[in-house]
Parts: sequence; structure tokens; C-alpha cells
Amino acid sequence: MLSDKEQLRDISSIGLKTVISELPPASTGSTMTANVCKKITAQLTGAIGKQEDVSVQLEALDILSDMLSRLGGTLYSFHSSILNCLLPQLTSPRLAVRKRAIIALGHLVLTCSGNIFSELTEHLIAELKKNESTSTTRTYIQCIAGISRQAGHRIGEHLEKIIPLIVRYCNVDDDELREYCFQAFESFVRRCQKEIDPHIPNVMSLCLKYITFDPNYNYDNEEEEEEERMETENGEDEEQGADDEYSDDDDISWKVRRAAAKCLEAIVSSRHDLLHDFYKTLSPVLISRFKEREENVKADIFSAYISLLKQTLPIQSWLHTSDDSSKDDVSLTMLQNQVPNIVKALHKQLKDKSIKSRQGCFSLLTELANVLPGCLAEHIPALVPGIVFSLADKSNSSNMRIDALSFLHVLLCNHQPEAFHPHIKSLLPPVVACIGDPFYKITSEALLVAQQLVKVMRPLDKPCTFDAKLYVKDLFPSTLKRLKAADIDQEVKERAISCMGQIIYSLGDHLSTDLQLTLKIFLERLRNEITRLTAVKALTFIASSPLKIDLRPILGEGFPILASFLRKNQRALKLSTLAALDILVKNYSDSLKPAMIESITGSVLAEIFQLALVLIKAATVGYSELMKQLTAPVYSSGASGASAVLHKQAYYSAAKCVAALSSACPKEAPGTVNQFIQDVKSPKCGSAVKVLAFLSLAEMGRTTNLVSAQKELKTVILEAFASPSEEVKSAASYALGNISVGNLKEYLPFMLKEIESQPKRQYLLLHSLKEVISSSPADSLKPYVEDIWALLFKHCECSEEGTRNVVAECLGKLTLVNPSELLPRLKKQLSSGSPHARSTVVTAVKFTIADHPLPIDALLKGCIGSFLKTLQDSDLNVRRVALAMFNSAAHNKPSLIRDLLNAVLPSLYNETKVRRELIREVEMGPFKHTVDDGLDVRKAAFECMYTLLESCLDRLDIYEYLNHVEDGLKDHYDIQMLTFIILARLSTLCPNAVLQRLERLIEPLRATCSTKVKAGSVKQEFEKQDELKRSAMRTVAALLTIPEVEKSPAMAEFSSQIRSSPEMASLFESIQKDAASLPTSESMDMS
Repeated sequence: MLSDKEQLRDISSIGLKTVISELPPASTGSTMTANVCKKITAQLTGAIGKQEDVSVQLEALDILSDMLSRLGGTLYSFHSSILNCLLPQLTSPRLAVRKRAIIALGHLVLTCSGNIFSELTEHLIAELKKNESTSTTRTYIQCIAGISRQAGHRIGEHLEKIIPLIVRYCNVDDDELREYCFQAFESFVRRCQKEIDPHIPNVMSLCLKYITFDPNYNYDNEEEEEEERMETENGEDEEQGADDEYSDDDDISWKVRRAAAKCLEAIVSSRHDLLHDFYKTLSPVLISRFKEREENVKADIFSAYISLLKQTLPIQSWLHTSDDSSKDDVSLTMLQNQVPNIVKALHKQLKDKSIKSRQGCFSLLTELANVLPGCLAEHIPALVPGIVFSLADKSNSSNMRIDALSFLHVLLCNHQPEAFHPHIKSLLPPVVACIGDPFYKITSEALLVAQQLVKVMRPLDKPCTFDAKLYVKDLFPSTLKRLKAADIDQEVKERAISCMGQIIYSLGDHLSTDLQLTLKIFLERLRNEITRLTAVKALTFIASSPLKIDLRPILGEGFPILASFLRKNQRALKLSTLAALDILVKNYSDSLKPAMIESITGSVLAEIFQLALVLIKAATVGYSELMKQLTAPVYSSGASGASAVLHKQAYYSAAKCVAALSSACPKEAPGTVNQFIQDVKSPKCGSAVKVLAFLSLAEMGRTTNLVSAQKELKTVILEAFASPSEEVKSAASYALGNISVGNLKEYLPFMLKEIESQPKRQYLLLHSLKEVISSSPADSLKPYVEDIWALLFKHCECSEEGTRNVVAECLGKLTLVNPSELLPRLKKQLSSGSPHARSTVVTAVKFTIADHPLPIDALLKGCIGSFLKTLQDSDLNVRRVALAMFNSAAHNKPSLIRDLLNAVLPSLYNETKVRRELIREVEMGPFKHTVDDGLDVRKAAFECMYTLLESCLDRLDIYEYLNHVEDGLKDHYDIQMLTFIILARLSTLCPNAVLQRLERLIEPLRATCSTKVKAGSVKQEFEKQDELKRSAMRTVAALLTIPEVEKSPAMAEFSSQIRSSPEMASLFESIQKDAASLPTSESMDMS
């Protein structure tokens, strides 16, 4: 390789490269790799150092980079000599050599020790301060940016010294130098979020200054010139041609603008908390730059603005109640005021020649319409010509038309129909043309738009003057053609069905003879397994149309098909079919024949009870006959002595039907009630029958006062409380509660008296009380509140945790009856002596927090702080229930706790620690068994941490948070399972922070994946370990989706370890298969 002949050199260097790329990775423990590396490293550094011939230097640098990137750890002993050899190359006269040296250094910093890293950074900082020539300064800044991109987490501690230097060089008049400065800033913002924080304002103002930096072009008289320029496209070139000494090709100021735009995008996407300032300072500047003449720069400016819009997107509405969104609202209002400027800057560009900039405009407008629905309403006249232009232009790429269609779809969905009526005439023809396009993606996108257009043309929920009739003849045939075709893409089939469904729903009265033909096609689609689900949904939709579409021709054939779907084993299909039957029976009851109904009631299943409710309204069958059919499944299973095969829910549904039936025929009701009471009393009846009887009595009693059987009911229920079957007991307590709702005067005092006098039945009676409190209207409960309150507080110190929980739920729901008076009383109880009482009160607060707005919210917000103080309670159990309450608040109403997080988080994190004093040894015969009393509290704490990720991510210091996750990864089995899920979620929410900590996070994962269970262990132990490994592997798979994760040596080594171990490799593959089949990201079940 060092010879004078070029061919020999080329061949030998290719040979060396191949050898190195084929060497087994260091993690396999092969000594060969280490030996080879050691042999050639010294020679390579020598060749790089003294070679006069540049091409040899370049090859040697290349090979060294390869080695460092794959086997950096193995060369540990050579790191300092490599560094000494590379640093001088940064001043080499040849730029190519410098570039390769920077790449090699980037690979070196991934694995080198802290001292070597410091030596390198110190050297770079010192050289930057000297500033010998602009050219070397450029190289040093490039080098710092390169290092930060590769190992950003390490450079953090040196930023204080580096940033002022780079800021200084931004003001030197050299475009390339400026570009490198901004690239360095961008990598700092993405890599060292914590350390760059104090410098953000400074960096931002530099970016804003230079994003408009275009010294050789005059934008001021752009407006007047625009018309002329359209005629003489080459006008500019001629002007500049006159100035011979400067040509456009030398102008590289666009690189500075592009780097500044990219840096801004990095700032916007990582700093949600500065949103308000962004709209003040950054947004107007970006909007003013939409006129950028350089296409690549324009794309980056668009992409920065899209990032800004994405940050503004209001977080899912259910998480935020009104008081919390004030901050977001300010940003949205500021955005609203800037919309006219955005449209002004973009609408002319929608007819631009360049496809790239048109696509940019569409993506930006799509995002805008999503963030602020309705904001483009008055600008639609300006946007329509541009949309039509892109749809009708045949020379366009298909992606261009798909983008235009998807923007149009978002626009139609997010704005009022009236805004579009003047434009339907121009919008419809190009959309219809796209439906006929040969490319299936365009067709399917166009069908979606057409569906939305139909809704807009004739909104049936309000009066509308627009006459849609004229347009039916354009739209219907093209959709019909797609609906008939059998040999097209599945997505097109489904969308054609939905689109046609919408056309019939909204315009069915204009279709005259075509309607029957089309409905016949729907029948065919119902029979086809691939399209049946979509067809069922479309039929449901058509049946619910206020136009009362005539479906008689297909009901005869359609009903049996639908009935057969109820026997299919496909849940989505069953549910949709039930919805369809439900609406058909409601809206078309007069045209149904008994035979059709038979086909359905013949296949009575648990789910069909819902349907029976509707059939009762269209009853063509007698009362007693229906009652028999309803209760038959339960009686038959009870009689044959078989254990209840029906799902628990089926009993509740059947009971609801019985109650509906009785309310439809009030004369028959008392007889039914007596029949049920007899069932309950009869020793012959099985428990299934008794459960149905009690539940039916409960449903009937809730709405009507069961006067006729008062005396008997009380005794029957109290007797049932002693039944051996748990199901019967709970059904009886449910019945007592619901019957009391129908007649509070009679039953509530009786129930309270029983709770006092019957300690054995207390638990069931309290459950009945809970039903009363949750189902009665507040006004009717008011007179009894005091008695119930006093009674509950007598029992809140009960030693049974189950009873305490029911008491707490009763207290919480009772507080909702009169919050202003009762909530302060709950708060007073916090200072009460016994831990049991405190834990009951805290749990009660949990039951006052619901996921929808309630009058109690404002009061809760004021005092939830004092309830959360129990997180520092001396009693373990109180802390556990306080965490459960905090979790519930964070999940259902984050606005209650967002502002208290600074105070609460330290106590929360404190509970994640393992407490040695709570671990005790229990002797079980000859074995010693360790019991950790703190485990439940830690579990509750980690569950809270997970919930906070979803609702309050912007208020967390992610680095502090990660410290505790890291401890959890080494904790008990249950905690590990939780932290694995948290880590997987973090890798999508804040990938950069996870990347910085990767080395420390991977170790415990690797330990879990490679543990072996002891040979003689019990089966559960094997299953547990297996589940743990799967969970750890899922987390590894999630970490691998982080962009640039492959640069981390620890991760690379772990991945190769997984690949080389057959057991781990097969586990990893099965996890990936599972992930591919699941559409949504895995989230923790919080129920």
C-alpha cells in the first residue's frame, strides 16, 4: 500500500478495507479481531503522519475511520496515538484530508475515554481562539459540529467555552464559515438540550438575522416587478450579466440561509415551552421568507414552519380543561392573526412551475388547516385556483396530485360547507377526473375527497340554498364505475363503497332509477368477504339518512345475510352488523316481515340482547313469547345443571331488555316481578337464574317504584346476602341499590339501619349504598346526605381494606352531590389520627376526579395540593393511595396538578427508591422467603411516572426523570416491567434525551435479556423470566427506532450480541413480527 505504483496501492487498500469489514465484531470475543487491529493501526497512523502523497493519506484515513467506527473499543490502547496523528491533519493544505480526518475523529469520540475527549476539545478550543486563518477556523468549527453530532452528550460540559467563540465567528464576513457555525449550533440544539438552554435566545436572534441574509438580491421592488418578470423569465440574468465581476454561481449566501433555517427548525421542535415567543419573533420572519428564490432553502423554511405548526397543535382535547389551555390559546390567537399573511405569501406559489415548492405549500397549508380548523374560510377563493391547477395539470407527478387532493380533503373536513358552495363548480370536474385516474393511490384519495364534497354540497343537518342536483350527473357515474369494478385495489373498493354510501345518504332523492341498481351492488359487496365490513357500515349510514331512502328492495335478501354475520367470529363485523340491524329496525320497522325477524332471533347470542330492545318497539310477537325468548338462554343453562356459559355482560343486557319490555307493557309488569321473586325463593333454581332475576328486578326497580312487592323484596334480598354463590350476593346487593333509587323514602333509611346493625353483611350493603349514591339524582339525595356522611365516617377506619374502598367510593360520589360544603369537610378529616381514616379520605378524593368537566373541578384545583401532601405521610399505605389518587388526576384531569408538579415530583421520585428497612425475611418451613413491603408503593409511583409522560411531558425535567427510570430497570420484576414500557414510550417522545443516556440504559436491558433461570426452578419462574425478556426485547426494538441510534457503540455491540445468540435472535424476530401486526403503539393499560 505504501509502494509507488498507483495500481498496487488501490488494490491493496481495497483489500485491507474488505478484511476490516469482514472482521467479526469485538463483542463476539474473537481475539483475531484485536490482533489484526493492533497490527495495522500503528502502520496506518504512520502512513497518515509522514506521507507526502495525498492519495495514500486519504486511503489510510478512510481505513482508520472504518476501523474506529466498527471496532473503536478494541483500539483502546491506541486512542491517544491516533488522536496525535489526526490533529495535525486538520491543518493539512488539502481540504479532502481535513474532511476525512474530521470523520475519523467523529468515530473516535464515540469510544474514547473522558481524558482523550477533553484533550481533543481543549485543542479545538485553543486553536479556535488563535484563529490563524479563516480556512482552518472553518475546519475546526466543522470538526466541533461533527463531534457534537456523533457524541453530543459528551460535548455538553464544554459548551460554555465553545458557544461564545462560534457566535464571534458568525459575524465574520465569510459565507462558508457562517454555514458551518449554524450547522454546529443545530447539532448542539439537537444533542445538548439542557446545556444549550441559556444560549437559545442568542442563537435564535442570529438565525433570524441570517435567514434573511441575501446580499446580492433585491426583494424590495419584487411586487411591481412580478408582472414583468412573468413575461421575461430571464430578466434577472441579464441584469447580473452586465456586472461582469460577480456572477450568480459565486453566490453561496443561500447555504447560510439554509443552515439558519435548519437550526431554527431544531430549536422549534425541541422547545415547546417557547411557543409564545416563537409566534412573536420567529413566525413573521419565516412568513416573510416564503418568497425565498432558492428552492432548497425554501423547502427548509417550509419545514421549519411546519414544525412550528406541529408544536402548536393543541394536545388531545380531553386532557386539557378550559383553564389550562389559556397559554395555548394565546399562541393560537397569534397564529390566527398571521393566517392572512401566510395565505398572501403562498397562494401565488400554488401555480409555481416548481413541483417541490408547490408540495411544500400544500404540506404547510394542510398542517395549518389541522391546527386551526376553519382559519382558511375567507381565503378559500384565493386557494381554489391553485388546487385546481395542481389537479388538472397532466404533466404533474402523481405525488403532486395526491398532495393536492389530501390538502383539499383536510380543507373540506375542517371548514363550514357554505364557504365552498361558490367553488363546487370549479372543484368538482378535476376531482371527478382524478377518480378515473389509472393510478390507484390517486383514485382512492379522490374518492375520499368526493365523499367529503358530497357532505359539503348538501349538509343535511341545516337548511341550505345550494342546489346539488346539477352535480349528481357528474359525480355519480364515475363513482359507480369504481364501485362496479371488481379487479381494483382493495383500498379503492372500500373507499368507493363509502363514497357511494355518502352519495345515497345525501343525494339519494336525486338518483331516481339508478338507486335500485346501486343498492343491488351493495348486496353483492355484502356477500364478498373482503368488502363486507365496509358495506355493512355504508348500509348503516344510508339507513340513518334523514331522506328516508327506500331500502325495501334489498331488505328481503339483506336481512338473512346480516343475520349470518352475527354468527361469524369477527368482532368488528358483529358490532357493525348489530348497529346496522339496530338502525334498520328503528327506521324501517313497518316493512319488516316476521320471517325476517325470525332469522335474527333464531341466532340469539349475548350481543343480540341490545337488538331485542329495539325489536320490542316493533313488536310483532306477543309479550309472554318475547319474555320467554329473552330468558330462555339463562333458564336452559340453569336447568341442565351446566355452569353458566353466558358472559357476565349478557345477564345485564338481558335484564335491561326485560325492564324495557315491562315498561312497554305496564299491565304485565307486576306478574313478572312476582315470577322473579318466586325464582329467587325457589331452592330448585340455579344461581344463573337467580342472578338474572335480581338484575332484572334491579333494572325494573330503578325506573319504577315496585310497590306491590315491597315487604317481600326486602326479606328476599337480605336472605340472598347469605347465599353461597358470590354472583348471587353481588346481584342481590346491586338489586337492593337500584330498587332503592326508585323509592328512596322507603328503602334508604332501611338500608342505613341495616348497615349499622349487621356487621356481617356490611360490605354488600355498602355496595348497595354505592349504587344509590351513583344512580340517584342529586336533589333527591340531599335530605339524606348528613345521615349517610355520618354513617360512612363511622366505617372509614374499618380494618378490612375492601370495605374501606367501598366507603371511600361512597364518600367521593357523595361529595359530588354538594361539593362546596362537603369537600372542605373531607379536607378537615386529613388531620385525623388514624392512617386508615386518612387513606379512606384520600381514596375518596380519587373518586371525585372524572375525565369530563364537573362543577367540583374548580374547588378541587384549589385544595388538591393539601390532599397531595399525604405523599409525604408517615404511613406506607396512605402514601400508596395518595399515589393512586395523583395518578388518577394526572390521567383524567392533568390541569388539576400541572402547576403543582414542582412541589410534588420530589416526593414522587422519592417513592421510586428501594427501602431496605421495608424488606423482611419470612421463614416458610425450611425455606426463607423475602417480602418487600415497599413494592406496591414503588409500583404506584412508576405508574404515576408513566401517566405524566402522556399528560404533562412539557413540565418534566426529562434527565432527572431518566435517573429514576434507570434505577427502576434494576429493580424487582414488576417494576422492571413498568420501566420497560416507560422507556419504550420515551424513545418515541424524547429520543434525544434517551440517546444521551443510552449507555447507562442498555446495561440493565442486556442483563435481563441474558439471564438464565436456575435449572430446578418452578414453572412460574420460567414463565416470569420469559415475559420479562420479551418485555425487555420490546424496549430494545423501540430504542432501535430512534434516529441515529446506530451511532452508539453500546447499542451496536448489544445488537450484534442479539444477532449472534440464537435464543435472543429468535425472540427479537418474534417481537418484530408482533409489532408489525399491531397497528398502534403499545401503551400501558391504565384501567
